[in-house]
Amino acid sequence: MAVKIRLRRMGAKKVPFYRVVVADSRYSRDGRFIEEIGTYNPLANPSAININAERAKEWIKNGAQPTDTVKALLKKSGITE
Repeated sequence: MAVKIRLRRMGAKKVPFYRVVVADSRYSRDGRFIEEIGTYNPLANPSAININAERAKEWIKNGAQPTDTVKALLKKSGITE
């Protein structure tokens, strides 16, 4: 089972809001997920990034692969290098 840390799109049309979730890579973008570990609001000024650092590090340690976008968000929030 390939586990990924990725964004799940929420919000209305042209008003995106994302949840950072841990999901099996076979599930659809907005489908089933294992755990929600944070949120990301790109429309706030500056962008609002709220990620549970402890849970994110735990999942990465256990082999979950963050997507490129989530990797950038983790780096921006100071959770990973």
